[in-house]
Amino acid sequence: MSMYRQLWLAIILSMSLALAGSLFASLLSARAYLEQELSLKNADNAAALALSLSQQNPDPVSAELVVAAMFDRGHYASIRIHDPNGRLMIERIAPAGDPGAPEWFVQRLPIDAEPGQAQITSGWQQFGTVTLVSHSRFGYQALWTSTRTMVVLLTLASLIGGYLGSLILRRLRRPLQAVIEQAEAITNRRFVTIPEPSVPELRQLASAMNTTVARLKTMFEDEAARLETVRREANFDPLTGLNNRDFFIAQLRSSLEGEDSTGGTLFLIRVADLAGINRRLGREATDDLLRRIGARVGAGATAYPEGLAARMNGADFGLLLPGQQAGREAAQALLQELIDTMEGFVDGGASAFIGMGSFQRGTGLRVVLSQVDAALIAAEADGVNAVREAAIDSDDDIPRSADEWSQAIRQALQRHWLCLVTFPVVDMRRRLLHGECPLRLKLDESDEWLPAGRFLPVAERLGLSAELDLAALALGLAELERQPDVTGLAINLSASSLATPDFERRLTGLLGKHRKAASRLWIEVAETGVLKHVDAFRNLCRVLGGFNCQVGVEHFGRQFSQIGALHDLGLNYIKVDASFTRRLDTNPGNQAFLKGVSSIAHGIGLLVIAEGVVSDAEFAALSAVGFDGATGPGVKVATPD
Repeated sequence: MSMYRQLWLAIILSMSLALAGSLFASLLSARAYLEQELSLKNADNAAALALSLSQQNPDPVSAELVVAAMFDRGHYASIRIHDPNGRLMIERIAPAGDPGAPEWFVQRLPIDAEPGQAQITSGWQQFGTVTLVSHSRFGYQALWTSTRTMVVLLTLASLIGGYLGSLILRRLRRPLQAVIEQAEAITNRRFVTIPEPSVPELRQLASAMNTTVARLKTMFEDEAARLETVRREANFDPLTGLNNRDFFIAQLRSSLEGEDSTGGTLFLIRVADLAGINRRLGREATDDLLRRIGARVGAGATAYPEGLAARMNGADFGLLLPGQQAGREAAQALLQELIDTMEGFVDGGASAFIGMGSFQRGTGLRVVLSQVDAALIAAEADGVNAVREAAIDSDDDIPRSADEWSQAIRQALQRHWLCLVTFPVVDMRRRLLHGECPLRLKLDESDEWLPAGRFLPVAERLGLSAELDLAALALGLAELERQPDVTGLAINLSASSLATPDFERRLTGLLGKHRKAASRLWIEVAETGVLKHVDAFRNLCRVLGGFNCQVGVEHFGRQFSQIGALHDLGLNYIKVDASFTRRLDTNPGNQAFLKGVSSIAHGIGLLVIAEGVVSDAEFAALSAVGFDGATGPGVKVATPD
């Protein structure tokens, strides 16, 4: 029974006991008063009758006439006269009649009045003794009427008291419910604060919990700030503030190999005659130039979603635009900015050279790097500021225009040309945690299955990502129902679906139809999408929590500096981006960073899973830094003994 019901029951019981006690005490008091009054009336009337008879020198006949006249008024239950020897001379007894109150009331509250007695004399001789008992029906009538009146008044008082009690309990219930919800939020790994209620006891409790949450947030933020410093030391160039070569290459590899990769464009930039500038102007001026160039290249990255800039070595910089097929115009604009930046540092010669090339998912890393590097060498060979573009092979069979893509995706949805492929996600003992299930699509009945990275970006631009996500969820739920022994399946949702009107309602309806299977569903959204739609993702977590789904963030760590926005979402797990786990066994900086990430995540009850693991050495390094699981090309499920 809830505390609210217990308090309400306590109020009802206490009020009932108090009102019943008041009624009982009032009834006993009224009965005692009536008994006393009837006893006095009996004594007075007996004395009056005896005096009246004594003044008349009574004889039996006249006494009987006087008694009969008095009795016939109907106020007396009995009148008796006994002679001096105790013999009954005259007796009048009223027949039993309606007492003026229910029989049960009369039996439980009898009115026992003392009979009135007086001596009758005839001259100096005693004539007899009169005994008189007044009728009690008038007392019962008065007592019954008084009882009903008191019951009505006490009932009215109890209703008023109950209403006031409910107001008080409602006033207590709101802050108490807020404290309960805060405690539930903490257990669900959402650290929220609440206004302190006016009730002193609840205010103390809320204050203590708010203080705890504030301390957890502070610890969380302090540790996150420390880890952000470690991350930057491990993955950033200390002079320019851009990413370093190792991180850039790892990110490029993810853009080429990732299941959800959308391809992109790679720029390699070389500063002309950096060694000569260093000899002429000195180290400080050269460092200042490199910082300015880094700022220009970095600005080129921030102009695109998920753009990445890096300093590859002394004079070389890199710019990666995942999902963007940037043209020569972008490269020419960047080159002009570099020329302007270096105007005061060069002596009439060339300023910079740029090689570029657009690539698709599945292209080899060495192919992309070698061809773009060859384009850079060709630009440098001209000896003037120049841009050269590499011709990297691409698939020409897929749709090109938005209309073609829209028609192809809608046709695939209508004809169910969609499927899920499953990749294992294992714990550190290589036992299966769940299957990761990216969506694939084909353009016609005989075509190959396209990975999500080929069609999802276009679907997002066309407003079709929500339809694809719901179709993927339906496929996953159907698979879970067909295979009750499957531990779980992870479905990725697009960021744009979170902000799509009616998506939450349709998602709730779909999960409601498969409630049992939904409890084995793992739902994840990319970190960039979560941070872009934090409020919508928070609502999604609330909805999915109602169906006992596991909720996570994938590609975690790219925007680690914004981790504070994730503390109150109620997540179950995170999947750390492959760019941090590649060659982890040889990268002490990333080892320190990921060990801290594991510590923070475990502190708030989250599983930590690595993406893109390609070797046993990387897997072993993940175990050493405290990860709970991993997925990637090099991850296999252990065979049972």
